[in-house]
Amino acid sequence: MGAGHSHGHGHGHSHAPGPTTGTAGAAYRVRLRIALGITLFVLAVEVVGSVVTGSLALLADAGHMATDAAGIAMALLAIHIANRPASERRTFGFARAEILAAVLNAVLLFGVGAFIFYEGVRRLITPESIHSGATIVFGLIGLAANSVSLLVLMRGQAESLNVRGAFLEVMADALGSLAVVVAAVVIITTGWRQADAVASLLIGLMIVPRTWRLLREAVDVLLEAAPKDVDMAEVRSHIEALPGVEGLHDLHAWTITSGMPVLSAHVVVSQDVLESVGYEKMLHDLQGCLGTHFDVEHCTFQLEPVGHAEHEARLCH
Repeated sequence: MGAGHSHGHGHGHSHAPGPTTGTAGAAYRVRLRIALGITLFVLAVEVVGSVVTGSLALLADAGHMATDAAGIAMALLAIHIANRPASERRTFGFARAEILAAVLNAVLLFGVGAFIFYEGVRRLITPESIHSGATIVFGLIGLAANSVSLLVLMRGQAESLNVRGAFLEVMADALGSLAVVVAAVVIITTGWRQADAVASLLIGLMIVPRTWRLLREAVDVLLEAAPKDVDMAEVRSHIEALPGVEGLHDLHAWTITSGMPVLSAHVVVSQDVLESVGYEKMLHDLQGCLGTHFDVEHCTFQLEPVGHAEHEARLCH
């Protein structure tokens, strides 16, 4: 929380400088680039492996890898756009571009999941022969590469929706590669050819729930829902507990993009307190209250004497 400042005429505004020209994803741009390179490598390996072995599970994982590569590339592009400076027209810059990319990423993943389910069911009904030994080799290569990507992205996935999206995709890929290996081993040991189709369906089941969570979080940001780690009832009670605060209205909290929550409120303060301690002290108390208990990067407060809201309502009518 930054230092506040105040204005006269019964109003006070306090702003904590937020990262209006940066996003949480920007801090992990290099990690995303490394993950993109590894993803493209695994994609190429699995496409070759699918052609050589005839494995649907490898093809399904390769399709998912292609979507992952597109998603990570979109995330990198969105982070680049989001870090463009704010303007008079776009006062928060292009910070929401990161969230839009997360939505597009989720839509692509749903499409891949639908394709995998379709092909998996078809091959359950009509199983096809695959080269199991070669499938194991290609699956292990994918598993090793995806494990490296997971380590690269693990730190950033808790702070950025786009990095989290990439992390979840790579995790699904790693599990998919494991499923490919297990299916090939089952075919070698038992001769049950449907194991490849079952592995493909399991990959689809891993994709959909994680994609749904990513889409839900991104949509919450677009709908300007309160940040999930900010309890609005608690915020209200903390502010109203400050000495001199008589009431609170127009309390809003939302998220511009990952790692950039904002809050605004009209705080009704008794005239005696305003005159005795002043606007600046009152604003500092509010900032201290929120800074101690809540992680909100940018706050705006309007201080009002008792009765001011009713006065504004009469003027509006």
